Amino acid sequence: MPVTQQGRGRGSMRSTRRVGAALFTILAVLMTGCSASGSSTSTRNGPVHLTFWSALRGSQEVVDEFNRTHTKIKVDFEQVPSGDQGGWAKLSNAARAGNAPDVATIEYPQLPSYAIDGVPRDITDMVPDSVRRKILPQAMDLTTFEGRTYALPVDIEPMVFLYRKDLFTKHDIAVPKTWAEFESAARELKKAEPRSRIASLFTMGGTLAMAGLAWQAGAQWYDTSDKSWTVSMDDAPTRKVAAYWQRLVDDDLVRVEPSSSQQWRAHLQSGETAGWLAGAWAAGSMMASTPGGKGKWAIAPFPQWDPDKPSLGTQGGSTFMVTKDSQHPKEALDFITWMVTSPDALKAKLASGVSSAYPTVPDLVPVARKEMDTSYYGGQDIFGLFQKQAELISTRWKWGPRMVSTTSSGDDGLARAGVGSGTIIGALREAQKKTLPDLKSLGLSVTTR
Repeated sequence: MPVTQQGRGRGSMRSTRRVGAALFTILAVLMTGCSASGSSTSTRNGPVHLTFWSALRGSQEVVDEFNRTHTKIKVDFEQVPSGDQGGWAKLSNAARAGNAPDVATIEYPQLPSYAIDGVPRDITDMVPDSVRRKILPQAMDLTTFEGRTYALPVDIEPMVFLYRKDLFTKHDIAVPKTWAEFESAARELKKAEPRSRIASLFTMGGTLAMAGLAWQAGAQWYDTSDKSWTVSMDDAPTRKVAAYWQRLVDDDLVRVEPSSSQQWRAHLQSGETAGWLAGAWAAGSMMASTPGGKGKWAIAPFPQWDPDKPSLGTQGGSTFMVTKDSQHPKEALDFITWMVTSPDALKAKLASGVSSAYPTVPDLVPVARKEMDTSYYGGQDIFGLFQKQAELISTRWKWGPRMVSTTSSGDDGLARAGVGSGTIIGALREAQKKTLPDLKSLGLSVTTR
């Protein structure tokens, strides 16, 4: 079966149109006829050998533990770079050539694109109910399209609020429970510490952060009902969120800067930025990158629009797919299932370094809690907090078919908005406008609202 590389190339695009026109349901039917090519090897008397590509830290340790404890399956691991110019492009190119690895890691926003391109296998009928029951339903929902499952989720990242507890305590600022309180706290902090701001609006990486905020408010940027994609990146919930953050920017209550940039890190370290709205993974990232903040930071639940009807979005998280090229899909899924559900797999991952990624299997929370030293946060039970927050993740959200293009356009617009050359809602509308031709070129039926 021909596979396209993220919408690149006219010849390969014709096969994507055939797949995309009927969406994921027909994709599943077509993929049953795909013949697997030689990305894994085995011998009659020896173990099955699988190839595994991932950019996730700790993957080598996880593979080593699997190979140490399993005799019938052996895994050869290759660390790949993260992002569109690294592992994503490498995987797309390998799939086009018919030699993708047996197992690959992909993040939630990119999974629909790869499913349309025919890279992952449809594993709906391969996943036992006993495995499905172990996984947080909201995470499983993000890997399932029109009733067909294309990957197993390994972590899901409910959004939380990391804040400088020492500064909030010093100035008697209450930790905000609502977005109205968040704005009040931002004004109090700026008055008490004129050089400090409560958080940052990100430019680079900002579209995905804005997606999590809109998700929480009830937005639905993409929908696939009635065999058609509906795109609405400026629906009422999104407009509410954009107007709120536009006011924070206009009143100089938040910083505007690229995520993970040196200047942003410097502001966190100095206290000039006193908060971070991010997925649960950020707790470990803060510990690793800002060691001088030990004892100063704490984590709180995400502010709510309506505390009587709490809801949440996510930021971050990864899945494991069995690719269409695997000659041993059953063994590949067995390996994935072990990585997702086994305490030994999580222990091996955490042994490689600090990680606060929230596992999609709630039964593994005690393992994560035991393995992670939270003295950085004053001994706070952060995984207990993450668990409660994960239960609030809304199931309304679906990612779009070409999120790399969407986020790139959105980030450009947010950068302009940050310097007064546009608005936040304008950036999102422009991202939608530039995304529509990509979707239509795939042969998808697309409407807007």
